[in-house]
Order: sequence, then C-alpha cells, then structure tokens
Amino acid sequence: MREPPLSRFLLVIYVLLAVYASLYPLSGWRDPGGPMLAFLTAPWPRYVTSFDVAANFLGYVPYGLLCVLAVRPHLATGKAVLLAALTGGVLSLALESAQSFLPARIPSNLDVLSNVAGAAAGGLAAVWLAPWLAGGGPLQRVRAQAFMPGAATDLGLALLGLWLFAQLNPATLLFGSGDLRDLFASAVGERHAAELFVSVEAATTAANLAAVALLTSAGARPGAPVRRLAVALVVVALLVKTFAFAILMRAEHVLAWLTPGAQLGLAAGIVLALAALRLPRTARLALAAMLLIAATVLVNLAPPNPYFAATLKVWEQGHFLNFNGLTRLVSAAWPFAALGYLVYLAAAQRRKPLQ
Repeated sequence: MREPPLSRFLLVIYVLLAVYASLYPLSGWRDPGGPMLAFLTAPWPRYVTSFDVAANFLGYVPYGLLCVLAVRPHLATGKAVLLAALTGGVLSLALESAQSFLPARIPSNLDVLSNVAGAAAGGLAAVWLAPWLAGGGPLQRVRAQAFMPGAATDLGLALLGLWLFAQLNPATLLFGSGDLRDLFASAVGERHAAELFVSVEAATTAANLAAVALLTSAGARPGAPVRRLAVALVVVALLVKTFAFAILMRAEHVLAWLTPGAQLGLAAGIVLALAALRLPRTARLALAAMLLIAATVLVNLAPPNPYFAATLKVWEQGHFLNFNGLTRLVSAAWPFAALGYLVYLAAAQRRKPLQ
C-alpha cells in the first residue's frame, strides 16, 4: 500500500524553513574574500556555548526524522538513516557556506558536526517511532479514520501544522497572521481608544479561529468528529501560544496573550465555527476564504496597538532572534498559502464533486 505523502510535504517545508532560519536576516551579502569552505579546516571556534551546540543539534533532529519517514517505504532501515545523515550534512554544509557571505553569520565546522549528529539522531528516532507515527500506528489510524485519503488532505494537514508553528511568534495578536506591514513601512503608534484595539483583536481572533476550523473540516471524512477535531486544534494552539510566552518572555507574562480582545474573539470564534461547520462543504470552503481575507485585511489596516507594544518591551530575543524571524515569516505567509489551498480545493470539487 502506498504511504501517504504527509511526511514528504513536512520534509520539504522543514528544509525551506531551515534555509530561511540559517540565512536570516538575508541582508548585507558580501564577498567573503576567501574560499567558501575555509571554515572546515579552521581551528575549533574560540567561543562555544552549550546553547549553540544544542540548538544546532536539535534543529536537525526533525530533518533526520522526516527524511527517514519519507523514504522508509523505499529504503531499508540502515540505508534510510545513512541517507538522513548524509543529506543533512550536505544541507548543513551548503548553508554554512552561504553564511560566509553574510556579515551577521559565522560559519563553523562545529555547527556542521552538530547538524550531522542531529540528523543521524533524528533518523534513529524515526526508526524507533515509525510503528507509532506511520505504518498502521496510532497517528496513522487517526488520520485514516478522521480524514480522507490523498495528497490534497495531507497538504492541508501540513498547513495546519504550520499554523500551529506560527503561534510561537509572540509579536502577533492571538491567531493574527498575514501582517505584511513590516515589509513596507515601520509601524508608528497613534492615539486611539482602547476599545478600538479590543474590537480589532476580537474580530481577528474570531475570524481566523473559524477559518481554521473550516479548513480542518475540508479534508475530514463524512461523519468524522469535526467539531472535536477543531476544538482540539484550538486547544493545542493556545498551549503553543502559552509555551511561546513562557519561553520567550518573563514568567509573569505567560498569559499576556489572553487580552480582553482575545477572550471575546475566542468566544465569538467558537460560536461562529460551530455554526459554520454545519454548512455544506462548498459553502465552508467559500466562508473560510472570506474569513481569511477579512482577517488579513483587518490585520494590515488596523493601527498599531500601543498596549500590545508595551507588553513586547519585555521580550528579549537574544538567542532566539533567528527563530523569531522564522515564526514571523510563517505567520505572515500562512493565510496566503491557506487561501491558495482553499482555491485548489474549490476547483477540484467543481471538477469532481465529493460524494
């Protein structure tokens, strides 16, 4: 039986994210003035921190895991792990070489070793976890029982995974995404009544929550517990948001995201989602697209929130600078990718309506 391509979608996405994070902020390119691979024979880095080593190791563990899961049906276990380690090394070597052209990045032979070790460890972990993650394991059974087969559904699940990842960015309103203002102009705060910002955040949260619930239902099997799946997804997203604030900000700000606007938006979004999930599939796809467009427009036209900016003053990015840049990119791009996916589903249903 042919394995679903979810692991392959996730692998491609992870590689793209790794490239962006490794080369962030992608500015100031210049000629290094020497061989690109000189760092491989350079002395051991003078300043080595356990955080940097752990980050480089852990950053490639998911790569190794996804690589083995993606090729597992076609390669033996040992060859799959070896492929994960080798391709992880090639990817790391290419990115470290590219960092030679960035003044803000310093290529390191230790980073390459840590990356290769992480990819190998991830590959070995995949061998151990494969019976649980795929091949008839619990997650595979849930996916088969709750969602329709096919690559289109797997792509939708990958998009939902990216949505959860975007919640790790503390600089966005709850479930707020698609903010492109940093790309074109700096945000300048203006004086507005606090009620305006409460309304903006409530509308943004509610619209995006309902849109994600409808997106979840798009690939669900007839009769699947869609409402429970949507509620579970929202609960996980809130846990991820709380985790992000706990790690990236001070302990007393762990629930700073739970503003009055977020509370109103959660309540309204749940009611809207539960009602909208009763609609026919075509109507759900159309409504999800409309909600995503409305929320994205609102995020980009709303005035900067000075109250939220005051909370972010305690945000010390430090070692997480590149990671935060990555979550900001995913958050900004996600609604546009989701809109493209919804258009694809609508076009596919028009050609061959689902029974």
